[in-house]
Amino acid sequence: MSDEEFSQLRQGMLAEIAAQAIYACGRLGKAALSPRVMDAMGKVPRHEFVPAVLRPYAYADSPLPIGFGKSISQPFIVAVMTDLLDVRKTDSVLEIGTGLGYQAAILAELAKRVYSMELIEDLAEQARRRLARQGHANVQIRVANGCHGWPEHAPFDKIIVTAAPELIPPGLIYQLKPGGKMVIPAGLPDDQQLILLEKDTDGSVSTREIFAVRFSLLEDTEPE
Repeated sequence: MSDEEFSQLRQGMLAEIAAQAIYACGRLGKAALSPRVMDAMGKVPRHEFVPAVLRPYAYADSPLPIGFGKSISQPFIVAVMTDLLDVRKTDSVLEIGTGLGYQAAILAELAKRVYSMELIEDLAEQARRRLARQGHANVQIRVANGCHGWPEHAPFDKIIVTAAPELIPPGLIYQLKPGGKMVIPAGLPDDQQLILLEKDTDGSVSTREIFAVRFSLLEDTEPE
C-alpha cells in the first residue's frame, strides 16, 4: 500500500475514534478527546508499529497480534488512555508494556521524555528500531519487570500501563509524582476496568473506573 492510502486509512481511524468518543461520553465525562491527542494519533503511522503482514489492517479499530501472545491495543483505547493522562510538553512519562512501540510513539509526540518498559526482549528490540525509524529520540526502553517501575528515573509526572494486574502495583503508585496521573487496566481476567488514578499534591490517592476493558495480564516475573 502507498503512503497516501495509509494516510487515508489513518483519517478514517480518527473519524472512528471521534465517533466512539461521542458514544462513550457518559463514561468519559466529555464528548470529544483532546485535540493534542487526536493530532498525535493522526501523525504517528500505526502501520509502522504492527507486523508487516498486518499492515493493511493497521487502522481498523481493533487490537492486533504482535507475537508472544501479546497485542497492540485498538486505536480508540490508545486514544482514550492517552487523553486521560493529560500529558504536557514538560512531562516525564513511564510506560509499562512497550510492545512494538506504538503507544510510546504517541506519548513521544506529547511529552518531554518517555521511559518504556518491556518484559520480552525481542519486542523491546523491535520497538527500538521502529521508534528510531520514526525519529522518536525522546523514548528510552528497558527490558525489565514493569511491576517494579523504573526507580532510577522516578518520580514520573504520568504513568501508563498497557497490561492488567489484578491490583495496582504499589511501586508504581510510589513512583508517581504528587499531582500526577496513572492510567491502568486492573482486575480479575474476566472483570477488568480501565482506571484513572490521581495522586494529590499531599500524596493522597483517588481512583475512578472509566469502563470495562480486556487486556493481557501484567506478568510479575523477571525476563530471562
